[in-house]
Amino acid sequence: MQYHPLTNVHPDAKIGEGTIIEPFATIHKDVIIGENCWIGPNVVLFDGTRIANNVKIFPGASISAVPQDLKFDGETTTVEIGDNTTIRECVTISRGTKDKFKTVIGKDCLIMAYVHVAHDCNVGDKVILVNNVQLAGHVEVGYHAILGGASAVLQFTKIGAHVMLAGGSMVRKDIPPYVLAGEYPVSYMGLNLVGLRRRGFTHDQIGDIQETYRQIYLRGSNISEAVKTLEAEGNLSAERQFIIDFIKSSPKGVIKGPEKSSVNTED
Repeated sequence: MQYHPLTNVHPDAKIGEGTIIEPFATIHKDVIIGENCWIGPNVVLFDGTRIANNVKIFPGASISAVPQDLKFDGETTTVEIGDNTTIRECVTISRGTKDKFKTVIGKDCLIMAYVHVAHDCNVGDKVILVNNVQLAGHVEVGYHAILGGASAVLQFTKIGAHVMLAGGSMVRKDIPPYVLAGEYPVSYMGLNLVGLRRRGFTHDQIGDIQETYRQIYLRGSNISEAVKTLEAEGNLSAERQFIIDFIKSSPKGVIKGPEKSSVNTED
């Protein structure tokens, strides 16, 4: 552990080997930091911070502050940050409330400057939140999702795995996995083809996902009817079942289809 003389580290905080804490950082009492982390200048880690290994937190970030929720009553809650995640300048991550008791950022994430992650959010592994993304309370973001800059996500909303969300989006409905979403209101724009190919999805897998969304969004049925039709076909692939399960478990409903001229139909 390397402490600069101008750091403020509570003696009861638990700091792993190889972790560097830069000048003017403040580490509160109930904080656990893993090995080989870097805590930049002017970072504040409040009580309830739980950081894994190889995490980098850049200047001005505030982690595990009391949530901006009037229902919060002082309950003991945490923020959990996974291995190899990078948190850039001036990010704010609030600790949980009695709903989930924790806010979670997964492994291998990149949380860019000025992002806000509110209480009880669950951000999956390998997620990228681009500059100034704002997540309200209780939001879930699936693994490998990328949220474009200055996007805002309404509370209790879910964003599926492998989603690519256009910058400046205002998200009020759930976004199912594998899709490209954008415009106003946010709607289905096709598949996140570039992301799927980069992550090793085969031509057949992508074709099956594409056909699934054609049935859901482009064949004239409403979404509930399309899901029933897909289930009736049987022999569902893992990807198709994943999409169906997401839609069926969405209490607020998923985004609507696009104008025909806006669909990404690339094969």
